[in-house]
Amino acid sequence: MKNWRYIAYGAIAILAILFPFYSGLYVRQVAITILIYLALALSWDMLLRSGQLSFGTAGFFGLGSYAAVLLHLSGAVSPIVSILLGGLFAFVVALIFGVAVLRLRGMYFAITTLALASIFMLIIRNFPALTGGPEGKMLPSIIFGGDPSKIYWLALGIVFLAITVSEVFQRTRIFFALTSIRDNELVAKSSGLNVFKYLVFAFAITSALQGIIGGAYGHMYGFVSPAGSFNVNFLLLPLAMALLGGIHSTAGPIVGAVVLGVLGEYLKLKIPYGHHLVYGAIIIIVTLFMAKGIMGVVKTRTRSAKKSEVRE
Repeated sequence: MKNWRYIAYGAIAILAILFPFYSGLYVRQVAITILIYLALALSWDMLLRSGQLSFGTAGFFGLGSYAAVLLHLSGAVSPIVSILLGGLFAFVVALIFGVAVLRLRGMYFAITTLALASIFMLIIRNFPALTGGPEGKMLPSIIFGGDPSKIYWLALGIVFLAITVSEVFQRTRIFFALTSIRDNELVAKSSGLNVFKYLVFAFAITSALQGIIGGAYGHMYGFVSPAGSFNVNFLLLPLAMALLGGIHSTAGPIVGAVVLGVLGEYLKLKIPYGHHLVYGAIIIIVTLFMAKGIMGVVKTRTRSAKKSEVRE
């Protein structure tokens, strides 16, 4: 059974890599957007596995985007290196911020991280000589000369990176540490676990991923601005995707991103100015009636089917 599962994963990966060869330009562009939000959904879910609800996704996404674009404009580094350095910059900022605030829990931590995007935007707006102020900065050219296939592969590579990190979080001692913190922090502490260290580590790593995604996004579109790079969509859409697919897993955000990404594109064509209402409705419906998301429902039904077979 496990071998068939790995074969299926491999087949999906090959199809994803070869996607530009059998898809049109429009579909490819939609796929790039879905991949960006998919990676963000995975990064958001990784920290949630510790029980910490973060609303700082858009903040670190925008921070990485600005860092990558400004570094490249300085002429010192290539686009790919600047993207990685954007992630490193987000990592350092998250590390400093995490050490300062990760003793907060629950809604206090969530509200604090929610303010990050506004704080970063305010700083960027007030240094126009460096950041371009409210108008932002524009790159002389888009990464890979705007080649949609190469841009797709870049987005896919970032998704593979996010999946790899997520699986490390799921299959190593980090999983047991984060799960124990989420289930009962007092018990985790009493068993000798350094709760604060693991929380700071998870926060910094997930923020670095968000910075890399933001850096890639900035190079893909060749432009950054306070309003665009720190847009609330980079928080709400990944959150909705993870909730829809199922939290605390790698598969959940992936499934949620694909379903909501395709549905979202369809809704944009049908109701251009009302599709965001549907995203909000999905969050409410999933929270009320599908707390474990699509993957949770699938797992529950699979277990019920297996039990029925055993009884028969």
